[in-house]
Amino acid sequence: MNPYIGHDSQLYGVEEHRLIGGKGDGIRLLEVHNGKGMELTISPDRNGDITRLRFRGINMSYMSPCGYVAPAYYDSIGTNWLKSFTAGFLTTCGLEAVGSPCEDGGETLPLHGSIANIPCEQAYWTDEKDCLVIHTVTKDEIIFGRKLRLYREIRVSKNENSFAIIDTVENTGDRVEPFEILYHLNMGYPLLDEDSIVEIPSEQVRPRDDHAAEDLEHWMRIEKPSVGYQERCYYHDFSGQKGRASIYQPKWKMGLEITFDREELDCFAEWKMMGIRDYALGLECGNCYPDGRDVMRRKGILKFLKPGEKKSCHVTITCVEK
Repeated sequence: MNPYIGHDSQLYGVEEHRLIGGKGDGIRLLEVHNGKGMELTISPDRNGDITRLRFRGINMSYMSPCGYVAPAYYDSIGTNWLKSFTAGFLTTCGLEAVGSPCEDGGETLPLHGSIANIPCEQAYWTDEKDCLVIHTVTKDEIIFGRKLRLYREIRVSKNENSFAIIDTVENTGDRVEPFEILYHLNMGYPLLDEDSIVEIPSEQVRPRDDHAAEDLEHWMRIEKPSVGYQERCYYHDFSGQKGRASIYQPKWKMGLEITFDREELDCFAEWKMMGIRDYALGLECGNCYPDGRDVMRRKGILKFLKPGEKKSCHVTITCVEK
């Protein structure tokens, strides 16, 4: 026990709040601070995703014009997922589908799947010696269909400004299920502007389409917000076991680094959206690309989970100053 303090929250801790008003009315939020300058907001009513990340009081993530939207407003038709796309620092895409709406395996699949709009069945936190741990369980289970369960730990260090996302997905049903997951990590202003330095040490960069190919040589350049900007997406191929991407803002002398295990997450997409108010950079590791499940199946990239099988994914985010 520290004799200088009356309550642990003087140094670090987790507080639970609820939103009042608007489309976010009633949403639970866990406000986490590690005592070293890093603050996270986690939403148990949205799969335990991370809606805000701040470092030394500076916002690091993008919040879409939707703001907070409760799961009751989710619309699975076509691209209507965008109407409840809070973005935030992390929106999890999957588990049944990632990317473009499509028809596959007899299913009509929505944009980016449904997991980000499912409330957690369980959400609690524990205080361990070196970290605060947020535990959540989300059940994407339906009658006559898929039965997938996501167990999540967000381990926030009390010694340094980093945290790890550890997800385990289990097939609790009796049939083989397609399994897609993508970590839609969204950088935003003031971390993100035309002075930001983006580094992705990949071996190869591939444009998603002809529009992205027109500006391939400038994949790492961040522009000012511009009218009528059309999103550009690039796929990065890494060598070795570790994948890495980083962004640094020289004006604030701070940034962040994302690392992940390529044996678990073998795909990486960079999403550039430099529009007016739609101003974000997605650094997105996953086990698929955001082209739709039908495309992944045709290319032989689609992953599956057998009955009772579990697969884990690890992503680490480190805030840096220099």
